[in-house]
Amino acid sequence: MADPLDKATSKAPATLGEGCLSRYDPDDMSAEDGTEFPGAAELWEQLKPAPDNETGDA
Repeated sequence: MADPLDKATSKAPATLGEGCLSRYDPDDMSAEDGTEFPGAAELWEQLKPAPDNETGDA
């Protein structure tokens, strides 16, 4: 019987370090693994909550 995990369509890149120092190995990553999001700043401007005008000063 085939391993059901073989059907997965993605896998995490290799990691370096352990515990709190664990991070993805940059040498194992490609452009397919990146998080490039050029429209992030524009999207944040559209979605961020309105500033609170109350400063608490009387």
